[in-house]
Amino acid sequence: MLRALLFGLTLLAAGAARAHAPGDAPHQRYEMGDLALESGEVIREFAISYVTHGTLNESRSNAVLMVTALGGNHHRLDFLIGPGRALDTAKYFVICTDAIGNGLTTSPSNSRSQPRMSFPRFTVRDMVRSQYRLLTEKLGISRVVSVVGASMGGMQALQWGVSHPDMMDSLVALVPLGRTPAWSTGMSELRRQAIMLDPTWNAGNYTTPPQQGMRLWAGMAAVLVRTPEALKQQFPANRGIVSWLAEAEESGWRRMDANDWIYQSWAYDVHDLGTTSGFGGDYYRALKSIKAKTLIMAGTGDLINPETEALEAAQYIADARYVRIDPELALGHSSAMGVTAPEVKRIDSEIKRFLESVTAR
Repeated sequence: MLRALLFGLTLLAAGAARAHAPGDAPHQRYEMGDLALESGEVIREFAISYVTHGTLNESRSNAVLMVTALGGNHHRLDFLIGPGRALDTAKYFVICTDAIGNGLTTSPSNSRSQPRMSFPRFTVRDMVRSQYRLLTEKLGISRVVSVVGASMGGMQALQWGVSHPDMMDSLVALVPLGRTPAWSTGMSELRRQAIMLDPTWNAGNYTTPPQQGMRLWAGMAAVLVRTPEALKQQFPANRGIVSWLAEAEESGWRRMDANDWIYQSWAYDVHDLGTTSGFGGDYYRALKSIKAKTLIMAGTGDLINPETEALEAAQYIADARYVRIDPELALGHSSAMGVTAPEVKRIDSEIKRFLESVTAR
């Protein structure tokens, strides 16, 4: 049973979250024309993809914005969305967005005017800018109950608190970073090199996917989202891990376009709340500027977004609560993937209690 649950992490870790299925909320798109980036460049013919759950009330005061992870899509936090769950669709209007570069929102893989490596580089703040325009221009929403996200989604959530401090009541950041440390960038660069050294990649102008590079990328992700403790429990005699990795690579390498992942990983690597306009590079001042009531949850032994970074961020946010997700088994980055029942129960109950306190206040 444990092996089946832990293998399920591979499917989420290797790339995007699950694909759209019949009966899911319909995809929507907001075509906003050019999206100006903080670099001064623009993404031309930009459209953001999103889905919604629940009903927006008459006063437009019950919206929750969900922002997604590196390689993820609007299904990333489905395990928290629905009647009776933390993001209760009987209470909240949940807007689940797709980040720039995930293959649904405008990306290197689907841009008609700036395809592949001609696509401009973007940042986490540019993702937030696109979401802000969706809320204000398309949906007519000027304030949300919460911004919720995991991994790079947690990074976007904290950026929302810095960029638009008066636009939300609360923030929920799962396994986040406030700024990306050298360790995390090093891991990203190794995975990028795995793709780029594949001869098929052809400087990003491939006609068929760089399969060997993407297989290695998927295998590295399958290991990094776990912890040594989790792998030891899954393979107690250190047997079978090589064949398991082969399965992980086979199941995971097709799940995202190579250029899309590379571009999103570049945005992840340069993220730093302190470089937001007006803070002069002062990371701690940026954290202290967050006004929203904040819940930060992190995974013990996280090898992608180290737990120490999330703990430090929580210490500088005025109204922040910090919670470890996995008290029984250190699941690391995978602790926010919604795969194991104890993890889901822990996250759901904490966020539900947190949002109840926010709405009561």
